[in-house]
Amino acid sequence: MSDLLQTLALSSSGMKSQSTRLRHVSENISNADTPGYRRKMTSFESRFDSATSELTVTNGRLQLDQSPLKTVFDPAHPMADATGHFEGSNVDLMVEIADAREAQRSYEANLKMFDQARKMTSSLFELLRK
Repeated sequence: MSDLLQTLALSSSGMKSQSTRLRHVSENISNADTPGYRRKMTSFESRFDSATSELTVTNGRLQLDQSPLKTVFDPAHPMADATGHFEGSNVDLMVEIADAREAQRSYEANLKMFDQARKMTSSLFELLRK
């Protein structure tokens, strides 16, 4: 029984981590045209709680992409220098869309695992009632 509960805890922590990742991806997409904006990247860490013997997934430290910012030519922009250039963001929409799809699919996989463990737990309780 504890294995099923550990599966529920692991899959729910995975869903929480992927939803955080999707939030960062949506922030990146919404700030794609913001001058000087650096793309946010998230990593994942596994944690073992020795008190409860549960393995969970958490988000690691939030990192900013250190790739160079794109130079944009727009002399009318208020942040433009004497040559008419300013630094844009380093967000690539294709990369963000791919990250969003990957996070969505990972979330769905965790959701299916959670649902399957829940069904198995319900079936076990039905067997124990008889």
